[in-house]
Amino acid sequence: MAGKQAAELPRKVYEAELLRLQTELVKLQEWVRATGARLVVIFEGRDAAGKGGTIKRVTEHLNPRIARIAALPKPTERERTQWYFQRYVEHLPAAGEIVLFDRSWYNRAGVERVMGFCTKEEYQLFLRHCPIFERMLVESGILLRKYWFSVSDTEQQDRFRKRLEDPLRRWKLSPMDLESITHWEAYSRAKDEMLVHTDVSDAPWYVVESDDKRRARLNMMAHLLSTVPYHDVPPPVLELPKRPPSTGYERPPRDLQTYVPDHAASL
Repeated sequence: MAGKQAAELPRKVYEAELLRLQTELVKLQEWVRATGARLVVIFEGRDAAGKGGTIKRVTEHLNPRIARIAALPKPTERERTQWYFQRYVEHLPAAGEIVLFDRSWYNRAGVERVMGFCTKEEYQLFLRHCPIFERMLVESGILLRKYWFSVSDTEQQDRFRKRLEDPLRRWKLSPMDLESITHWEAYSRAKDEMLVHTDVSDAPWYVVESDDKRRARLNMMAHLLSTVPYHDVPPPVLELPKRPPSTGYERPPRDLQTYVPDHAASL
């Protein structure tokens, strides 16, 4: 059982280590690109557990053509009739790509199970098929990492309250998020059962204590880096070319184009 978390990290310490880890993530990205590796990182956890903020810091300095985020909306009517994993498969990486799932196929083990969006038979089938599906991914060469962000009930409520009061983050809340407060124990039981069936040697779960957002981000990033056998890939040698001499080009008069007003001048 995890002990009590240490005091919140000082901002300067956090920012220095964050930058160091982000630099390593860029190196990891270049290794993925150069070697043709395929990396899948799953972010799961309760609402307001810190998944989105961590994903934002992970991808902040990465090339969006290499590292992309898959945050799927609720399935369409057509997708509801497909094999459950089908709509996730099309988002899996090709060679030289990283995909971060902001929630994943584990929706079925969480919100769908608790809120009754799937049948008991569909849920049981998921628990049987999920380890097989993930074993197929791993055996095909995909590097699969699964992180569960664990937040306490009091911290979750505090974050919900702050989002309600913050116009810049109000969009993060939905009626479904708030309803999750009244289903805390049901979600806890669903999470426990999910881990029993899907925390397997081929694709283990890693739990991130996330009441302290700064600590959670650093811990997750450092752990991910420690589990991938990446190494420095020398960048291509680039040199700025000399600007060629003018051939007589003249820019059209400014009044022929429409410019954005200088709002900054009014500050």
